Amino acid sequence: MSDGYILQMNNITKTFPGVKALSDVTLQVSEASIHAICGENGAGKSTLMKVLSGVYPYGSYDGEIVFQGKKMTFKNIKDSERAGIVIIHQELTMIPELSVTENIFMGNEIVEKGLINWDKERKITRELLEKVGLHIDPNTIIKNLGVGQQQLVEIAKALSKNVKVLILDEPTSSLNESDSENLLHLMLGLKKQGITCIMISHKLNEIAAVSDYVTVIRDGKTVDGYAVEAGKVDENKIIRAMVGREIENRYPEHTPKIGEVILEVSGWSVEDAKVPGKMLCKDSAFYVRAGEVVGFAGLMGAGRTELMRSLFGKNMGIFKGGTMKIGGREVRINSVREAIKNKIAYVPEDRKGLGLNLLDSIRKTIVSANLDVIKTKGLLDFDKERAASEKYKDSLRIKCRDVGVGVNTLSGGNQQKVVLSKWMFTEPDILILDEPTRGIDVGAKYEIYKLIHELADQGKAIILVSSELPELLGMADRIYTIFEGRITGEIPAEEANQEMLMKKMTITA
Repeated sequence: MSDGYILQMNNITKTFPGVKALSDVTLQVSEASIHAICGENGAGKSTLMKVLSGVYPYGSYDGEIVFQGKKMTFKNIKDSERAGIVIIHQELTMIPELSVTENIFMGNEIVEKGLINWDKERKITRELLEKVGLHIDPNTIIKNLGVGQQQLVEIAKALSKNVKVLILDEPTSSLNESDSENLLHLMLGLKKQGITCIMISHKLNEIAAVSDYVTVIRDGKTVDGYAVEAGKVDENKIIRAMVGREIENRYPEHTPKIGEVILEVSGWSVEDAKVPGKMLCKDSAFYVRAGEVVGFAGLMGAGRTELMRSLFGKNMGIFKGGTMKIGGREVRINSVREAIKNKIAYVPEDRKGLGLNLLDSIRKTIVSANLDVIKTKGLLDFDKERAASEKYKDSLRIKCRDVGVGVNTLSGGNQQKVVLSKWMFTEPDILILDEPTRGIDVGAKYEIYKLIHELADQGKAIILVSSELPELLGMADRIYTIFEGRITGEIPAEEANQEMLMKKMTITA
């Protein structure tokens, strides 16, 4: 191996029609290390990893990949996996209806005399699960596992392929604090076993905790890279390199202009449609005023999303009772269409599953929730459609070649901006934001924070659901806590701290 590097990517350039995604990028990764790659959404991080893993085959890019001292010419993912390079994408790729064993061995089944040897596969699966600290039956169906457990199954699957370099793309973006900590601990364990990890992440605290080296990519180019000592990463240095400017405060200064109560909810109760008798929301009561940002804090599964989706047209669970008032008037909203008519908008935490049609273009998506506005004499006016989408592309700084391209071509952060644009186009009075900055880099987060403040200053009532307590403390004017479907506390932001919130997030009263 050259100079102790297990992997070198030299002068990688990748061009798409009209866009240079990577320009002369260089990456050098030491053996048995944890190497972090940082950059804003659209900077080229995932594109670089797709080049490395063979998603973009040899010949479709310029530059060279040297792995264990040999030049590689991967034609597909199978080639890179055979060499020992395995990528785990941000969106997990397993089939929910199949078992853990079936997913781990899919495409690599142990076949003897023309039949799959299930006993041998289950035995190996059990051993792999032990290595990642997951104590479950190999016959467990994937959809019955939590997201954190599914992530561990993906890593077990990678270990089954004799992995030497494990690429993790935003590995903790969908995990709660406990699962995130377990995953980082596992990465340190893999490092001790001689496995090299490349981690793409926006969470600078996690990078600081485990990484040995940081590479920063901006606008498709390598702009910084340095060895670090775990726990002593200069986060401000990384931010400056990522965004090309200083961000003195992660959360913009803001003086709220709070008015009258716009939304008032009381006695809100919702039953789980799949588990009779299990309550998703238990007698919930809260209010939001004009110009106010109200945060909702709770552990994964506490019922935050369930509450918000049930409010937005009762599209989750079985409604059992409660009242909703908008502007002091009681309303009964039984569908998403009625919610939109009542000036409520909901940006879901699952942007790909619930927020977007990945087959649509940016311009179609942005106007999709309010088509009446772009009609002329009863027909869709495509000039109005383009004008509206161009307006939001510019104001939210959506990075794309043209608003006519598909949303599936965008990075995760830019897809989130498209979802925000779609609901802003409906001109809501009440805006529910469920994990609006998940998987978004620090620069884009700051832009979204400023946008939230601007919307509040226009007199809109903002509900902010977030798993990141510093985000709630930095952005919300008041914070409600939820535990097991019940609201357990209401705290003015200036009186709140992480310990206080965590206590109320883990008790029933």
